[in-house]
Amino acid sequence: MKTIISKKSLIVIACSALTVFISMGIRQSFGLFLQPITHHLGTGREVFSLAIAVQNLIFGLPLVGMLADRLGPRIVVVGGSILYAASFILLSSIGSPSGLYLNLGLLVGFALSSTSYVVVLGAVARVVSPQNRGSVFGIITAAGSLGMFAMVPGVQMLLSGFGWQSTFMLLAAMVGIIALLSTGFPGNPVSIVDRDPVENIDSNSILQVLRQACGHSGYLLLNAGFFVCGFHVAFIAIHLPVYLTDKGISTMAGAAALSMIGLFNIFGSYLFGSMGDRFPKKYLLSLLYFLRAVVITLFLILPLTGISAIVFGGMIGFLWLATVPLTSGLVAHIFGARYLSTLYGIVFFSHQIGSFLGVWLGGRLYDTTQSYTIVWLVAVALGLMAAIVHLPISDHRVRPIKPVPLAAASRAGYSSSDG
Repeated sequence: MKTIISKKSLIVIACSALTVFISMGIRQSFGLFLQPITHHLGTGREVFSLAIAVQNLIFGLPLVGMLADRLGPRIVVVGGSILYAASFILLSSIGSPSGLYLNLGLLVGFALSSTSYVVVLGAVARVVSPQNRGSVFGIITAAGSLGMFAMVPGVQMLLSGFGWQSTFMLLAAMVGIIALLSTGFPGNPVSIVDRDPVENIDSNSILQVLRQACGHSGYLLLNAGFFVCGFHVAFIAIHLPVYLTDKGISTMAGAAALSMIGLFNIFGSYLFGSMGDRFPKKYLLSLLYFLRAVVITLFLILPLTGISAIVFGGMIGFLWLATVPLTSGLVAHIFGARYLSTLYGIVFFSHQIGSFLGVWLGGRLYDTTQSYTIVWLVAVALGLMAAIVHLPISDHRVRPIKPVPLAAASRAGYSSSDG
């Protein structure tokens, strides 16, 4: 049975949704910059792809999640928003691949890790009850997709009207809004609402929880599955527009396909997030990855037109980030909410390793073979693999680690020197 969400919690949820709307909406438009920046620098596609790959890797580092668990999300989000704006200002005047790697790769990566799902979902998990988390996580994820739907066509129009340098300056002003939204986040890591009484794991230290997670087979399998998610979304988000133009599809149709990903992911994220409150999350994740493999296969074997590209965007979009509320919700269910930013941050790092490979291999193999076929086939195979690895996940809540009394330890034949 779901509980009533307090006014303070609603403020955190609203600020989280708007933050993700801006942060992820802009991030999903980066593929539109591939051609103009590549042309400006006079390089192949691998250079831009490697910059995005580095961004994805930095984006996934769990360090920021650990900071949010220790210092509170507010200071992390405001710092990330400032860094995000600064990186866009610097990007507007780059003249070499090294500048692209530093700004679009390193700086934007750190900015994204501070203003998106790892920090935001960790903050939200502490202010809503376990009974509401699946639905609320779905709403937050859907907000990122709404940002993609709204911003990708807008960024394409800015690129057409003002060029990529001026577009970056305008985006810098937009991400500055996140600094204002950060005031709605908790200023410390303490929960605003009372913890659920069964979440005894919250009483353990971070090191104890990390030891449990590293020895938990289900947690390791979640890392493997989320790797595949990262591979899929990074490759498609960055390379789909240029793949379509290579096939004679217009740039606006490519932007529309990305926009449809954002639009339909709104429905998919909320639907699967809500279903995760009622059905086993691991089976829903298995179904999601299987359907992704099916959708990509159909896209490859059916005739390609502007309409089919947009339909593909809608279909893959429905499955796009619906994995986020299910994966993060499963981590929270197993280990509790106290260290969710850290534990989900580690799973998200696996996601970003997949993102690194997906986006970099796309550029590398295209420059080598002048084709994306191999990467598409790898994406299908990985989708089937992910569908399988989620099935055996143990989704039972772990018990808190209780210290063994000295007398009991002595009776069991242990001494303090045994460690």
